[in-house]
Order: sequence, then structure tokens, then C-alpha cells
Amino acid sequence: MIRGVVDPSASWEPRLGAAEARIAGLAAGLAEARSANEKLAATNERLRRVVADAAERHESELGVARAEADRARRRVAELELEVADLRRRVSMDSTNSSVPPSKEPIGAKEKRKAERRASSERVRSKDRKPGGQPGHPGAGLSREAEPDRSLSADPPTECSSCQADLSGAEVLAEGWAQVWDLLDPVCEKVEWVLPRRRCGCCWKVTAGSVPGVRHAGPGTVSYGPRLHAAAVLLASEGNVPVERAAMVIDALLGVPVSAGFVARAHERLAQDLQAAGFDEAMKAALRAEPVLCGDESPVNVLRKDLDEATGEPCAGSPHLLAVRTPAPGLVWYGAIGSRSSRAIDATGVLDGWAGCLTRDDYAGWHQYDAGLAGVQLCCQHLIRSLRAVLTLAPKIQKWAGRLIDLLREANRLVVAARATGHSRLDQQVLDRLRARYDADVRIGELTNMSRLWTDEKNHPGLVLARRLAAKADQVWLFCANFQVPWVNNAAEQAIRLPKRHQAVSGYWHTTTTLAAYLRVRSYLVSARDHGIRAIDAIRIALAGEPWLPVPRTPAPAT
Repeated sequence: MIRGVVDPSASWEPRLGAAEARIAGLAAGLAEARSANEKLAATNERLRRVVADAAERHESELGVARAEADRARRRVAELELEVADLRRRVSMDSTNSSVPPSKEPIGAKEKRKAERRASSERVRSKDRKPGGQPGHPGAGLSREAEPDRSLSADPPTECSSCQADLSGAEVLAEGWAQVWDLLDPVCEKVEWVLPRRRCGCCWKVTAGSVPGVRHAGPGTVSYGPRLHAAAVLLASEGNVPVERAAMVIDALLGVPVSAGFVARAHERLAQDLQAAGFDEAMKAALRAEPVLCGDESPVNVLRKDLDEATGEPCAGSPHLLAVRTPAPGLVWYGAIGSRSSRAIDATGVLDGWAGCLTRDDYAGWHQYDAGLAGVQLCCQHLIRSLRAVLTLAPKIQKWAGRLIDLLREANRLVVAARATGHSRLDQQVLDRLRARYDADVRIGELTNMSRLWTDEKNHPGLVLARRLAAKADQVWLFCANFQVPWVNNAAEQAIRLPKRHQAVSGYWHTTTTLAAYLRVRSYLVSARDHGIRAIDAIRIALAGEPWLPVPRTPAPAT
């Protein structure tokens, strides 16, 4: 068999062509894939940018939201502090602040009364009648053995039970009844003859004076000491406005005096006391006392004093100042144009004095501390401040409640020790009290160290704890010296009557009229404490011989 020879080029050429075509197709596909890949990469890059932009916007929005949330949280915290402060202010009354009882809301008064009734252990017997009980001495009148006069009443004509006629009834021993009353007032008009003499040297004519009535000048008509005393007592002691005082005098005594006379009577007494040196004598007597109490209070004055240099009203708010002995005896009132340290010092009442002073912690009194034998902070003021902190958070501020109990316990120990004749607490007892005090004060500092308060101020508990720590010696002086009272009630009670006068009358016209009123108050209160009736004190003052205080103890050594 004969085989034919095949040409190699003829068999590979188609394959090669097909391969080339296949390669060309693959190249075209690869180009298309690359183009598509480039488009996909561009799209992917755009998507990445979109995602990045979205993430950036989201982060920015999230930052804004976080900042707003932070501001909201801070605002909530600020509002919570404001609410706490407002609650503290609304709850302020005479038990936890210096707010006087007269300015308390009715709700606070009723709440305190209800708490006292609820906490009282006293149970009134249902069989017990109201009023004085058997054995009580009472304050009734006793029969006078020698009455001023005796009168006989008409015999009864009718039975008080059955109204039968008693004209022929049996006559029994006579009974008796005493009636004490004043005689009808009579305004006696006395004309005094005043001899006159002419001096041979200067030809001055001098007239005699009415005994006991210094203001009765020649050729004048004036009221006497008793009517002056009635006007002063009503306006000063009774807090009756001058117009109504004049009406009362007319109604009771039948003398139609004017409101101007009532005001003038008070002014005349103040001037006579000033001329006699009453203020200087009172200050000298107070400076001879070993222990004093001091306090101040704002008053309403219609017109302020004018500054001598500028002629403008003086700066500051007028106040009254009261310095007195702890027990009844001496009290001095002063009118000051402001509550500043300079105004208090300008009165001179404590110049050179080196005794022990009970007061509150007002900065105006600090100027005297270096020269005093000791200072006692009013524990009642401290208890009010502690109670105010305790009210904010009773579970957190328990240290304040413990200090309240501690101060009261210390006072009970002082009272018991004084009753047994001691002059100070035993040192070991005092050391134990101080240790408990220092521990609770430190707890108060730590408790409130990081506690926020309004306007980025320190928490009231921290402020109070730091003050108690810095002035511990002024808190505990009453335990080391029993002459020193633990509260400033004496000075606060002295201020109560002028404040009551202000509540009735509204205000004083000027600081001068305020000073005159306070001088008369000081005179009448101190004279009464020395056993002199107010009417007698006024009479001798108008006669030019007022009662003047005399130092009762040697002045403390400086």
C-alpha cells in the first residue's frame, strides 16, 4: 500500500489561525475586563469616598450629639442644685436660719406647732379643768386690812333665788367686798410765780424755775411730768403710734393732748438724758462688765443722714446695735448708719474693753477679737446652720445632726455642773466632747469636699464644717467659763422690742429720731432692771436728775 505524504504547513496553519483568533479574542476580552475592572475600581473608589464622607459626617454629628448630651447633663446637675438651694431657702424659718418668727410663713408656724404637739409627751387628763389647778398660788387680790375708806351698800330687796320680797326677812351678819380702782383723773392747772432778778454786773435778768419741771420756762404753758410719762410710756413701752397715744391719753385722762406733744415728750426725755451724760455713763458701766452680749439688726429709716463732704445720702443700710449684760441689768442701744465694721466701732461702746463677748459670727465684730479675753459664738445660730445643712440631705449630712445633739448635751452638762457650784467643766469631760466635735467636723469636711453647689461655689456643708473647724475655741468657751452664756438670747431679746415698735409704727423719720428712741429704751429698760419704776425714772429725768448706771465690777485687766 502506498501512503501519501501530508504537508505539515497545511495541518498547522488552521490551528495557528484559530489560536491567533483565540488569542485576539482573549486579548479583546482582557481589554474589556480591564476596562470593566477600571470602571469597577472607580466605582469602588467613589463608594469608599461616600462611605468615608458619611463616616466623617456621622462622627461629626455624634460629637455634636455628645456635646449636647454633656451640656444637658451639666444643665440637669445645675438645675438639681438650684432646686436644692431653692428648697433650702423655702424651708428657712426660725429653727434653721436667722429668719425671725414674725417673718415666717403661716405654714411654717403651723408645721412647727404640729411637730411640738406630736413630739410632746404630755397628756392632759380628761377630768382636768382648764385654768389654774388646786394649790396654784395664783395672782389674785388679797383683802386689805385697812382700806382707804368704807361704804355701805343698800340691803337686798328681793331673793336672788325665788325673787320673794325680803323687806321683813331675817337680818344676818354683814358680808364684805373690796373694790380697788383709781380716782377720777383731774387735770390740775397750776400757775407758778417766778421771781426775777437783774444781775448788777451784766444786767442779765434771771427768773426762778418750776421745781421738777425743767422745760417749764417763763411765759409758757406746758404739760407736767405725769402727762409726759404717760406719753412716753404709751409710745415707747406700749409701742403705740403717737396719734393713737394722744387718743388714749384723752380717753383715759380726759386731757386732749396732740400727737405733736407725744412726739415732743419723747424727744425732750432723750435730750435730757443726753445732757446728763447717760450714753457715756452706760458705756462706762458696760465696759466694767466681764461678759457682754452684742447683736445688730436692720431698721426702717425714712431718710438717711447726709454725708457732710458730698451732701449725698450716706451709703449703707441703717441698723440698731444692742450691747448688754447676759442677765438683766444694763442694755445700751445705738443707731448706726450701716452694718460696717467702721460704723460699729464708731459707737465706742467696746473701746478698751477686754472681757468675753457672746455674739454671732458677723464679720463686723471680728475687729475686737484680738483684744478680748474670749469670744463665744452663739450656739443657737450654729444649731440653725447645722439644721439647714441637715435638711438638705438627712441621710448624707448625719454629722450635722450629731453636732446639734452634742452642743445641747454640752449645755446640759454645764447647767448641771453650775448647779453644783463649779465654774467650768472637768477637763477630761471637755476633752471627750471636743474629740467628738472634731471628728464630726472632719466628717463634714470630707463628706462635702467634692459635692457640687450652685455657681461653682462650695457646698454649704463644707463652708460650715470649715468654719466650725477654724473657730472651735469660740464654740466651746462656755464650757470653760460658766459666766459666758452659750447663746446670744440676751441681745436678741433686747432687740425684739424696738423691732416690734417698727412693726407697729413702720419706720423712724431719721437716724437722729431713731437714736433718741433707742436712748429712751436703754434708759427705761436698765432703770427697770435696777428696781426703778418707769414712771419714776421719767419723772426724775425730766427734773434733771436721771438715774445713771454705775460700774458694778472692776474692769477686766487687759
